[in-house]
Amino acid sequence: MAKKQNSKPAQAAQAKSAKPTQSEPIALPETGPQSGATGAGGWSIYDFKVQAIIVSLLGFIFYFNTIFNETAHDDGIVIVKNEYVQEGFAGIPNIMTKDAYDSYYRQLNTINQLGGGRYRPLSIVTFAIEQQFLGAVSTDKVDSMLKQNIAYGIHGDQEKNLLHAMHVRHAFNIVWYVLSLIALLYFLRYVVFKTDPLMALVATVLFAIHPIHTEVVANVKSRDEIMSLLFMCTTFIFTFKYYELKKPWLLVMALLSYFLAFLSKEYAITLVVLLPLSLYLFNGFTIRKSIMAFLPFFIVIALYMAMRFHIVTPKGENSDSEVLNNPYYFASSTEKLATEIATCLNYLKLLVFPHPLSADYSYNSIPYVDFSNLKVWLSIVIYGAITVAMFLFFPFRKGKNNSFSPDDKYKAIFCFAIAFYMAHFILICNVVFDIGATMGERLIYHSSVGFAIALAILLVKGFEKIKPAGVAHKALAAFMMVIIVLCGYKTIARNADWKNDASLFRADLKVVPNSVLVLGNVAAADITIADSQPDKASRDAYLYDAIKLLDHAIQIHPTFVAGFLNRGIAWYKLGEVDKAKPNLDTVKKLYPTYPTLPGMYKLLSSYYMQLGWEKYGRAGKYPEALAAFKKGLEIDPTNPELWYNAGGALFSEQQYTEAIADWKMALKLKPDYVQAQQGLQAAMGAVQAQGHLPPGAMPQQQGKPTAPAAAQKH
Repeated sequence: MAKKQNSKPAQAAQAKSAKPTQSEPIALPETGPQSGATGAGGWSIYDFKVQAIIVSLLGFIFYFNTIFNETAHDDGIVIVKNEYVQEGFAGIPNIMTKDAYDSYYRQLNTINQLGGGRYRPLSIVTFAIEQQFLGAVSTDKVDSMLKQNIAYGIHGDQEKNLLHAMHVRHAFNIVWYVLSLIALLYFLRYVVFKTDPLMALVATVLFAIHPIHTEVVANVKSRDEIMSLLFMCTTFIFTFKYYELKKPWLLVMALLSYFLAFLSKEYAITLVVLLPLSLYLFNGFTIRKSIMAFLPFFIVIALYMAMRFHIVTPKGENSDSEVLNNPYYFASSTEKLATEIATCLNYLKLLVFPHPLSADYSYNSIPYVDFSNLKVWLSIVIYGAITVAMFLFFPFRKGKNNSFSPDDKYKAIFCFAIAFYMAHFILICNVVFDIGATMGERLIYHSSVGFAIALAILLVKGFEKIKPAGVAHKALAAFMMVIIVLCGYKTIARNADWKNDASLFRADLKVVPNSVLVLGNVAAADITIADSQPDKASRDAYLYDAIKLLDHAIQIHPTFVAGFLNRGIAWYKLGEVDKAKPNLDTVKKLYPTYPTLPGMYKLLSSYYMQLGWEKYGRAGKYPEALAAFKKGLEIDPTNPELWYNAGGALFSEQQYTEAIADWKMALKLKPDYVQAQQGLQAAMGAVQAQGHLPPGAMPQQQGKPTAPAAAQKH
């Protein structure tokens, strides 16, 4: 039976000299130098406070430049255009009781498009809290504001306020990241590396500086990943504290942390395996006792699952037929499995060598393969070896004290590291659970903790072979500095790519040139940028470039709705309305309820009205004007101004009966249309006797469209 530990921290000298069994939880030194660590100043690299300062500084330095970033990727649909976030505190009840993308689906006139839904309210609640202090929008105004933003974009003071708000949100994302690093460090010191604080520091530093985490920190929407890991770490910490100190409030805090981890993201389910495993490996519990210790946590799981099943709705019946939601839609069952297995290797490659990076790996970034591809079998061999190693490293307790042998210490840590990696990896690799995406750098965030733990052991133990010990410490420090500088260069540069959608997807186009979403988003950015160009030549160049990109995207994905819509907008802005209309007609066929489609048709019809009056009507070319008006009416037969102008052209050609019919239609659509009333009276008079011409009608000016970005959901 292991002796109960004193709650006071052990002295440094005791921690170094004592050789307790693995069954005893060892309290690490919170203060005071260890032998050979530092000079006489009292600050030690082994001290938790010193280590916390180091990882905090790294977190701030590596991601400081994200504060100047704007919105990118899914920030728009989760934050900027999320009505519940914009309402501040008032929106929190809806956030807690609806799918994470409920607002987005509602604005697109659709329903859940992703299997299993997305119930991750906690990070979105923090966005709403921030919005309350940044300037929440009242509930009765938020809907009209969002409709305007979707149709015409954000400009002027509203754009300035948005940019300021996003700078604040990016700053808070760094704070959350640093808090998670401190929690991870404490978890590693207190649970995993109880007698090896240097390894705990190295593992935390390796995690903190890894460039693959840029998507998680630089993309504000991915705060759910950060908060998930943070609360999982505190769940471990409070659980181990409870069994050390036997104070009930610590168990309550552990359960609360676990619930918050679930509300952050679904990864918390992995603790069903990882928490009992850690109690067995690091706290002297038997297998049976470890399993029994987890029983209270099933209450949290049951509560979360009840909430989730009640809130998340089934996905739409046609969602699986859209390749952007179902990336393997065009693959055979054999190709699907083979591609999923081969893609698993990409994660390991990016963990070892994080270059190049991309925000998107959706269709057709990763081509389909079959089992004849060598990468498939290499992935099977490598992941098979990793899994076998996990079981080989699993130590069994022996003897009366139910303890490990001294040689099993690092085997236990390796076992836990691999388990931590694989438990989270199983959730995102697609082989077991369909996640609706091929892969994503943010998805490996949790698994990379296991990678960092294993790498830290290899590095520290490897450098320990250098003699004398002082030289080994300096060599390890030098090596870590080189890694920090290299990772810092990559991370800070990548953060700049995440400034906004235009910079992000333009950079990623070089990495994934066949990604439909990246092509679509770069084109959408070009269409928007075109409006700000100082001359027609520059403006047209951006629009033609957008059309070229969209041609490529549509060639890859022939039913790409946003691609057809954006291409229609580009042709419209180039004045090629006859080329714009077929694109909008395709959108109408594929997605009849697309929210901005009616507005686009109105713009096209208004173009023909303006063309008919300005180019032909003023010049007295009434038949040509009438032809233009009729084209506009084919697009939008509910436009009273077009009916009025068509009537005017007919009246000018002395086709009074037809003019009367058109003016009656104008009055049917707009009963108080004074000019149409006057024209109707004149036409009726002209039928009886040759009357005077009705006054001409000037076309009304319409708003300019903004290209919608190609949407992706996670």
